[in-house]
Amino acid sequence: MTEPGRRERKKAAIRQSLADTARDLFLERGYDAVGVREIAEAADVSVATLFNHFPDGKEALVFDQDADREAALVAAVHNRPAGRTIPQALRQSLRDEHSLQIRTDPRFAAFLHLIDTTPPLREYARRMWLRHEDALAAAIATDTGLPTDDPACQALAHFALEAVALVRGRDDAEAALDRVFALLDTGWTSLTQGY
Repeated sequence: MTEPGRRERKKAAIRQSLADTARDLFLERGYDAVGVREIAEAADVSVATLFNHFPDGKEALVFDQDADREAALVAAVHNRPAGRTIPQALRQSLRDEHSLQIRTDPRFAAFLHLIDTTPPLREYARRMWLRHEDALAAAIATDTGLPTDDPACQALAHFALEAVALVRGRDDAEAALDRVFALLDTGWTSLTQGY
């Protein structure tokens, strides 16, 4: 794997600075109270630069790691160890990501609250998860040899991603996630025996 050049590193740093600045301002004052011009000024870039990095607008600033998250989900399917089912691999990936965010970001709970209480962010998150669902269903189909339009692949992807929303805010979120994925694993394993 080649190291990114100076230009790519600079673009990544600007993108990260914009996302971090926006997140800080949103958490401090609320999503609706902060405009894109203010974010650009606080990050010391022009509004045009902000939109070059985040063409989907203000909501995208909150979900700056969208592509990384999708790549991690697809990798969980394709790179799972022998003997681990797809639902088990997805559960572990989602659980690891959630645990890492809680351990490394003391404001993660506030970040989730911001999304849950801001309708445009909730809707953007929902659209983002649906994009992930299509990529994940394709990865599941490819990995199992099932047809790309197999409804079971789409259903597994859908319910695996929906599990995150189902357990959010619960005191026993990890145990609840395990329980949801045990159900998915049992159904998936019985459905795909022989594939």
